[in-house]
Amino acid sequence: MLLRRLALGITGALCALAGPAAAASISVAVAANFAEPAQEIAKAFRAATGDEATISPGASGQLYNQIAHGAPYAVLLSADAERPLKAEADGLGVAGTRFTYAVGRLALYSPKPGSASQKALAAGRFGKLAVADPAVAPYGVAAIETLASLGLGDRLKGQLVMGASIAQTYQFAASGAADLAFVALSQVIAEPATRYWLVPASRHKPIAQQAILLKVGADQPAATRFLAFLRGPQARAIIRRYGYEAPAR
Repeated sequence: MLLRRLALGITGALCALAGPAAAASISVAVAANFAEPAQEIAKAFRAATGDEATISPGASGQLYNQIAHGAPYAVLLSADAERPLKAEADGLGVAGTRFTYAVGRLALYSPKPGSASQKALAAGRFGKLAVADPAVAPYGVAAIETLASLGLGDRLKGQLVMGASIAQTYQFAASGAADLAFVALSQVIAEPATRYWLVPASRHKPIAQQAILLKVGADQPAATRFLAFLRGPQARAIIRRYGYEAPAR
């Protein structure tokens, strides 16, 4: 009887030690336009799993360069499909883990009510128009495509000021350094509708934002859990609330 009690005690102790999986921490590279929803998703992820996802925002191209030079990100949430596809091709991402987590919308923004519209853009009676650098920011590409589709590319070229990321582009307009700025709808959706013009999606190529598990995160179960959470109902509800389309799982 004594031996049986000892055996049960040892078994119970081992089970207690094993317990649930220990909470983990991962680093997530996030396109600047998605920084706010990513923070909300990370908070919900922590509440659901106990895991910590540290969000590092920046222009997609800049983030990719950091990853290529050894930055220890476990997951990339890009503002395009190009960088995740390149990560997969370059052996920096895990094949088969890439998916579209959101489709973004472009907006023309001014803190002055009634100043941001297609008509105001065409009139050209403003000083500076801020766009994100298209070399590193997919929303910058969409902005340049929009100007071209409106026949304004050449006419407004001298009024453009480039932001290093979509976050800086927004700051240019918010601070008065630029009169207008092409930004992500998610950045201004909480503001009065009189301060922005939602660019018709037909004016530029779709802004399909893709995620991928990076090689650094391949042996981090929390990274896989984060991507699964990103595709789940809680995350998709947050994504929609910020004005993105959340593709079906």
